Amino acid sequence: MTSDMINGEIRYILRKGTFNFIHMFKESNIRSDAATLPGLDCGACGFRTCELFSNHLALNPGDLKLCIHIENRTAKTLDPVACMSCHHNGLGEKLGWKDNLKRDFDFVLDSFDNEPGPRETILPYNPALVKELGVKKDDIMIGRPMGMSCGCPVTHCGIVTGVDARNGVINWCVTGPLRPRSEGFIDIGYYTAQGYEGLIKETKSEIKIGLRYWFLPRRCMLQWRHSGLVNAVTKLKDGGFKVRIEGLFIG
Repeated sequence: MTSDMINGEIRYILRKGTFNFIHMFKESNIRSDAATLPGLDCGACGFRTCELFSNHLALNPGDLKLCIHIENRTAKTLDPVACMSCHHNGLGEKLGWKDNLKRDFDFVLDSFDNEPGPRETILPYNPALVKELGVKKDDIMIGRPMGMSCGCPVTHCGIVTGVDARNGVINWCVTGPLRPRSEGFIDIGYYTAQGYEGLIKETKSEIKIGLRYWFLPRRCMLQWRHSGLVNAVTKLKDGGFKVRIEGLFIG
């Protein structure tokens, strides 16, 4: 056996071993990234689900920065500000009661248990569309809050929970874009956000009816504070509050 043959065999073994190592590293990375990603399936990274994105990250780890929920771009563990929906306790204190633009807020607004997202009351700019489009409970819908009520630059997606066709008012739970992409949707166009309903589990301020507060919706993709007036409040047994907030705007 010549030295070239021996060296060729060694190179083959090394290549085979390297392949096995890369394969094992890839599988490990997939598990690691799947645990790191928020699991919201929001689609902002360009992939339909966090699982598909984690598969991509196995070969392209530098693309972790595409996840808007992860502020620490180099670490494999989440920064406290990384994912609004993954930290269920003490989020306000972890953030220093500052939003993504370093502005103060008073409390974190949580969704109700067993609901797919924040509960919102909206009024389309053309309320007649509610009847024209036949909007009904459980419909998948998209639209963008515009104008004085909110002015959010992000198109919202969600599931309709109730409709007042006479007044053109819609109640829905805001979710990510996965279902609209896979199942179709009704486009309600521009709308004004009239109110939020949710739970307050974390607050640095005393909650009183009739007062305006700055608050952070836990699942806000932009991680921006909102402002609104609390016009209904119920003290819960666990010390938290059930609230309705109207007069909304971002600022």
